[in-house]
Amino acid sequence: MATGSRSLEKQTSTDELPKQLPYDFLKKITNDFAEDRKISGGPFGTLYKGIVPGIGPKDDKVISVKKLQENAPMPPNKTFNNEVQNVMALKHVNIVELVGFCCETQKKLVQFDKRYIMADITESLLCYEHLPMGSVKVNLFGTKAAEVAASRKDWDSRFKIIKGICQGLRFLHTLDIPIIHMDLKPENILLDANMVPKIADFALSRVFGQEQTRLCTQTVVGSYGYMAPEYLYRGEISAQSDIYSLGVIMMEITTREQNSSGNDQPSARKFIEKVQNTWDKEQHIASKYYSLGPQGLQQVKLCIKIALECVSIDRKQRPTIVEIVERLNGIK
Repeated sequence: MATGSRSLEKQTSTDELPKQLPYDFLKKITNDFAEDRKISGGPFGTLYKGIVPGIGPKDDKVISVKKLQENAPMPPNKTFNNEVQNVMALKHVNIVELVGFCCETQKKLVQFDKRYIMADITESLLCYEHLPMGSVKVNLFGTKAAEVAASRKDWDSRFKIIKGICQGLRFLHTLDIPIIHMDLKPENILLDANMVPKIADFALSRVFGQEQTRLCTQTVVGSYGYMAPEYLYRGEISAQSDIYSLGVIMMEITTREQNSSGNDQPSARKFIEKVQNTWDKEQHIASKYYSLGPQGLQQVKLCIKIALECVSIDRKQRPTIVEIVERLNGIK
């Protein structure tokens, strides 16, 4: 691309960033991907804070820049194409906005067979709206969890987050060409300043044809503790794959207990059984949310009921996201 970073800085002082951004520009706004600009890291890439200069200091715009890993579970070019093609045009209050991207080949000195050679390295980066509150995991189970729990609106915030996630998923599943996320988990749901959740990280997402309801793959990649059993063991992908993950997330948010399933429990069955054996009782719900009135307790009970239906072993027994949203909206 011929556009230089200096002229680009003038353009990016407006409300909308250009869709394609030069690598040198992204390197500059992240201070050469400095450690103190690092927001988070994962198997697919590292997220950095990028500061786009405005006319004055108060006009600076902050974006999040994700630098894809070369040794990711999926090839960077496939991850990059998934996110750009599947998310670029999406506009919804509960979906993180992709504001730009970069795919450039750079000459770099690399070690090969005990020698250093010049090689062409393709740098793939994705730029999103910046959400300073961080993920649901950080806010409900990490360093900010105590602040949320101390709030009188603890359940109100949690119920709002659950409903927002469901609304975002409904948007994806009911597009003319539906998108299946395939990696729903608390780390991939970000919160804005008003605790509005936004589904993020579409690296594993799949696009379905209008008449297509499921497909199969031999490459099973995802997050242990949230993977639907039919995907894990048979490679089956469908909208119900996301519904299973949603059920586990709803349990975590509602029970305030984190699913700690690892390699030995990729579908979180122990966690699910624990919730089923304890939280399916009104007395237990009332003891854990003793400050809630009848309406709030009904909301908690409904969320547990829906979550348990979502994690049914038989995917055909799981509710659709449209049904889930209707049921959640039916109880205020």
